[in-house]
Formats: sequence, C-alpha cells, structure tokens
Amino acid sequence: MSLVQQKAACLGKSTNAKQTLSAFRAVRPAQRAMVIRASSAAVAPPATGEIKEKNAELAINAIRFLAIDGVNKANSGHPGLPMGCAPMSYVLFKEFVTADPKDPKWTNRDRFVLSAGHGSMLQYSLLHLLGYDMGIEDLKQFRQWGSKTPGHPENFLTQGVEVTTGPLGQGIANGVGLALAEKHLAARFNKPGMDLVDNYTYVIMGDGCNMEGISSEAASLAGHWGLGKLIALYDDNRISIDGHTEISFTEDVCARYEAMGWHVQHVKDGNHDLDGMKNAIATAKSVTDKPSLIKISTLIGYGSPNKADSHDVHGAPLGAAETAATREALKWPYGEFEVPQEAYAQFANSFGKRGADAHAAWNKIAADYKGKYPEEWAEYESIASGKLPAGWEKSLPTFTSADKGLATRLHSQTMLNALASVIPGFVGGSADLAPSNMTLMKQFGDFQKDTPAERNIRYGVREHAMGAISNAIALYAPGFVPYCATFFIFSDYMRNAMRMAAISEAGGLFVMTHDSIGLGEDGPTHQPIEHLASFRAMPNMLTMRPGDGTETAGCYKVAVENTNGQNAKNIKRPATLVFSRQGMPNMDTTSIDGVSKGAYTVHGSDVAKPDCILIGTGSELMLAVEAAQKLEGEGKKVRVVSMPCWELFDEQPKSYRDTVLIPGVPKVSIEAGSTQGWHKYADIPIGVDDFGASAPAPKLYEEYGITTDAMVKAAKSLM
Repeated sequence: MSLVQQKAACLGKSTNAKQTLSAFRAVRPAQRAMVIRASSAAVAPPATGEIKEKNAELAINAIRFLAIDGVNKANSGHPGLPMGCAPMSYVLFKEFVTADPKDPKWTNRDRFVLSAGHGSMLQYSLLHLLGYDMGIEDLKQFRQWGSKTPGHPENFLTQGVEVTTGPLGQGIANGVGLALAEKHLAARFNKPGMDLVDNYTYVIMGDGCNMEGISSEAASLAGHWGLGKLIALYDDNRISIDGHTEISFTEDVCARYEAMGWHVQHVKDGNHDLDGMKNAIATAKSVTDKPSLIKISTLIGYGSPNKADSHDVHGAPLGAAETAATREALKWPYGEFEVPQEAYAQFANSFGKRGADAHAAWNKIAADYKGKYPEEWAEYESIASGKLPAGWEKSLPTFTSADKGLATRLHSQTMLNALASVIPGFVGGSADLAPSNMTLMKQFGDFQKDTPAERNIRYGVREHAMGAISNAIALYAPGFVPYCATFFIFSDYMRNAMRMAAISEAGGLFVMTHDSIGLGEDGPTHQPIEHLASFRAMPNMLTMRPGDGTETAGCYKVAVENTNGQNAKNIKRPATLVFSRQGMPNMDTTSIDGVSKGAYTVHGSDVAKPDCILIGTGSELMLAVEAAQKLEGEGKKVRVVSMPCWELFDEQPKSYRDTVLIPGVPKVSIEAGSTQGWHKYADIPIGVDDFGASAPAPKLYEEYGITTDAMVKAAKSLM
C-alpha cells in the first residue's frame, strides 16, 4: 500500500456500516452529545451486521460475556472496551499470537500488551479461554483482595500478563521496549538457519493512550528504530470518560504515526470484518522495516442496546437489566460465567496447537544452537534465565584516599563500563545527556535501526518514554539489566514510569546525576530539592546516594543484585542511583559491604560512647567528617555515619541499627536536599527546604548553611 493509499484509508469514511449507524454518526457533534446525555430513554445505534462464521461469533461473545459478568459481579470495572475489542482480540489470538500457556515464560513467545489496561477483563477472559492458569473462579474474583484478576493487569500477579498497565500510554511505550529487546537479541544471537530469537509484540491501545504524550515519545523512537515486529491495534471507539472524543481529540492519528515512520492501515468495521482484521495483521507482519499501526473502528459496548457508543459503558457495570437486554440482542443463551465448549475449541485448535508446535520446534533449535555455538549460548542463557555470570561483582573497583577525588557521576561511568564488560544483559542510555550523565559504554556502539546488536541506547529528549521502555526491557528477559539516565531534576518527567517499575518489579537502574544545589549556576529549575525525599517515599524503590568512589561501587553492586531479585524479599526492585556533579575525596573507611547495610560508621568507630553522631550522604559526607574533626579538637567524642540508602538500613536487624545510630546519643544529619524524613534518624537535620538559586555551588552551600560550621553548631546545641 502506498503512502497516499494509507492516508486515504485512514481518512476514509465507512461505507459498510448499516444506515442506522451511519445516520447516527452523521448527526452534528453537539446534537449527538445531547442525544447521548439526554436521558435513559436515549438509545445508542443498534448493533447491526453479522459475523458469518458462527463458531467465531460464539468465541467472540464468550469473551464479551465473561467480561460483562466479571465486571457485574465486582460491581466495578470497564466492560465497554472488552465488548468492542472482542473481535480484534479473537482474530489476533486465533490466527497470529504464538505462545504456550503450559509454559507462560517460554522465552521466544510473542508478547501481548493491553495498553488500555482499564479493559483488563478482556485480557483475563482471553487468558481463561486460551488455557492459561485462569479459572472461572478467578474471573469471579475480579478486583477482589488476593485475587489474580486485579483492576488493571499486573505482571507479577497473573501468568500471561507481560507488563503492568493502567496509566494510559505506558503500555504502548512498554511495547516499544519489548520490541527493542527482541530486535537487539535477534541481532546478537541469531545465526543462519537458527533464529533463536524471533517473536512479535502486539499491543491493543485506545484513544486515551494516543492522547497521552508518552505514546508519541515512544512511537517516535519505534519509527526511528524501525521496529518491524511491533504491531499496535488502535481501538478507535471514539469514547472517553468525558464523552465522545470529538470534544477534545480530533487529530488524524494515522497521519501522526505515518509521519513518525510507521506503516498504517485502517479497518473500518472492527465489529464484524474478521477477514479485514486478519488481512491487516498479516500485511503488518510483512512490513519488516517499520512498526505498524492498525486503526480498527469499533463500537464500545457492542451489543448493549442502551449503552453502546456512550461513556456510560466505559467505566461502569452494565447492571442486571442491561446485561439481560444485551444477552437477548446478541442471542447469548448461556448463564453467568458459562462458556460453551465450542468457544474453547476455537482457541485450543489454533492458538494452543500453534504454540505447542512452535515451542517444540524452538527447543530443537536451542539444543542445536547450544552445541554449535556454546559461547554465544552461554551469553544468551544468562539473559534468558537471569543467572548472572559468576564473580561479576569483582569487576567493580574500590578506591582509597590516595586516589584522585572525582564527582560520583564519573565514578558511575567507571562502574557502568566495568559491568558492561561482564554482564551480557547490561544495556542502556540517556535522554540526550550522555556526555553529562557519563553513561556511554565505551566498548559498544549505538543501538540503531541498522546496528541493533549494539548496547548504547540513544533516547533523545524523551524521559517518560525512556523510563517505560527501560522497564519493558527488564521484563522481556530476567537477565537484562537496563539503565536509563537523566539529570535528577528531570526524573519529574518520568516519575510515573519509575513508579511503574517499582510496582511491577521491573529491575532496572535509574541513573540520576546533578543531584543537588551543588550543580550551581543553572539555578532552581535544575536543582533537585524534594526529589530524594519523594523517591525514598516510593515503595519497592531503592534510593542511593554514594559519598565517594567505593560507595559508588557498592551502590551498583546492591542495585544489580536487586534487579536480579537477590534480597531478603526475593523480589526484583529497581534502584534510583543519585550522583553528584561536583567532586569529592575518596575515603579509606568507606566500603562496599557498608553500603549493602544502608548505613555504617566511617569515622570514630573505635569510640564506644560518642557524645554525638553526625550523619551524611553524598557530597556532604566529607562535611560531616570535617565537623567531627573540629569537635574532636574541642575534646568531644564523635562518630560519623554514612547513610547512602535509607531503605537498606531500615531492613537491617534492630540490633545492627542500634549499633550504628545509638539510641540516646544526639544526632545531626546533613544533606543538600529536603529535610523531610530525616527526623526519623536525626535530632537536627540540616538541608535545603527552598528551591535553590542561581549561583556558584560554594556560594549556594554557604548561603543555605550546608557547611561544616553549621553542623558543628547544631551538634553543640544538643550536647
């Protein structure tokens, strides 16, 4: 299809819909809105047309009614999307998706992402019909405590769910990350006649996903990278919570994607045209150098006589009366959660057999590959299994006071390059700040459309998509250790993706540099203040701020271990690694082991009964040591504690914590950021509770009282 034809297809009006539906949509927008909102007597257009293959229609309606019944039983949820998307989902899984429900983590499976995660009952209904570990009783527990059918899909709870979705747009960005991971591994490991890595990523997205800016960021990258195995089905139902999308969303979505380098098609009747959808997906698969968007126009809440094509069906149960009317309209004689065997057979004889056959064929390829290419297999297996190479942590260097003091962002660069040499799944990049973040892996080139085997990822100025893509790389295979980087202040642009990493147990590294007012002249727009406190408040996120080179090594060791699930909780968790722009000296008493405990004594460890304890992090750790030395000159007994990670310290036994922060001993902390939260550890926290200012760093430290003298004064006031 030419570009002109593609555009015409996207802009063209349906000529296949029945006159009633066409007449309704011909009404002027304002009039239609009045009709929709007028009263309960207002009726949506009838669900006209038919699906010729009756067993197909049976399976499609089984998807619909499992979703309807689940939402009704929970008295909460979104039935409209599953009802409208059932036909495209049926075609996708019956004809195309290759996966094995008996081994949901088979590494070469196709990946499916429901970006419009509010329609989660669509995915749960499919998982049940496809033969995954999703029983009828599970569907009946939709949105209930302890169930594996939560309100939005959660990968860590439900087999068959690849990524956690819900915040709109995150899923399509995750899809880009999954497709990137596949393209990268295929380029690295596939051999002639041995496609060890060969899978597609399919996404169902909605109008809301396309409204969110993250989708444009991610789609732009997908087009740039030429991710030909990414296929997005756009559910064009023209409804959002506020009503019809014409009140706020009238752009040509297909033209936008075409401009970003996507192959685009439009299936005008997503309610009945199964062959049209099948042909469109087949065509998308034949386009190998571009990602594909298939706009599929559907009727939200299809089959509901009084709620279809309205916002009423978007986010509320149909209710008993409307469900009965829908059963009658769709000629569905079965009871609640009842599915005829013919519906199961539709998927078992297609999806089930295809997946089992493909898995068996892949097992043979893998066995042959292992024998013929043992070195490449060892690297691949590390990524696919999550088993890190033995002794990887020995690559991390340590430092003494004799070594030149550097900014921790420079130490971070040393650690990234050391790990990249020993961990096969170590990949990542920066949001157009690599020379400042110091995040380039010097031994590798750039991942690009024509060089996908390389491991430096150039994200451009797209922090939000970067975070979501990095999360998906982590979730594609357990041995991936992805990192992404920006200035700490710009974590604000990607905070939702970072939160999603923590929720979904996506082990990755968020490398944040320029960590405080210490960056100086750029001023308050670039100086992070509340950011450390906000990430320390985030569950399942390690926030670490090292004070020298050895502590930087310790932070990377702990972070990689946690991305691999090596912790007391046995879950993967991401880490926010916070590094300075300004230099600081190396200390002889810092240690990797100390960092692993979150806080430890770096000065005065031989003092049995200190008069006070001074606590520091990052670039302020040395200020605490200097303050201790001044106090010792006045005859005081002082300990200094480095506290690079609150979360790790709080996980230590109370017996250990009490030996570090001795109860009853006065404590003062110093950190060039918000003092919020520090009262848990210190009697007097010294910090910055303002937005900073534009000036050289030394002047800012002086004006905000981030000084040795301020710490001495505070300590004396407590003794």
